[in-house]
Amino acid sequence: MNWYLMVWRRYAEFDGRSRRTEYWMFVLFNFLAILVLALIGGVGLAISQDYGGVLFIPLGIYVLATVIPGLAVGVRRFHDTGRSGWLLLVFMLVGMIPFIGLIGAIIQIVFLCQDSNVGTNQYGLNPKLPEQAVGVFAGSVGFTSMGLGLGAQPQPPTVESNFGFCHSCGIRLKDASPFCGNCGGRV
Repeated sequence: MNWYLMVWRRYAEFDGRSRRTEYWMFVLFNFLAILVLALIGGVGLAISQDYGGVLFIPLGIYVLATVIPGLAVGVRRFHDTGRSGWLLLVFMLVGMIPFIGLIGAIIQIVFLCQDSNVGTNQYGLNPKLPEQAVGVFAGSVGFTSMGLGLGAQPQPPTVESNFGFCHSCGIRLKDASPFCGNCGGRV
């Protein structure tokens, strides 16, 4: 549920990256919410032909409310795989063409299921492993090779005033606040 709520906290944020879990949990909870609201509307319509359709209004409001965060998380997911977010618009336009739209939808699902780019790409830090971008490796900071035939090992760069990363959205923290300035989550 936290993954679903994270998308709502990042409502219209089209820059950055989103993990597969964030995207697919949003899709799952979105589908379940639409299903429940449609069932409520259907039951209302079955009970009263005249006024039962009023119960479809919450479904319409919910669908309209989820358009922007759905597009935003889709764009961030494409960013996470190293692709431009405009590709989502291309897939939406191709989806209007009868047979080619099916092929485009399959390609889009394959792109959305791919793993994150390792490290930092042009869209930001890897939300899955943000510490990779800093170059600090646990257990190796400040230690040199012991000369066991491996040769001299390069030392990772030191980071000044590193307060860590938010566990919810993966952004690098700039101060020692107990809350993330980006998503508002507790650090």
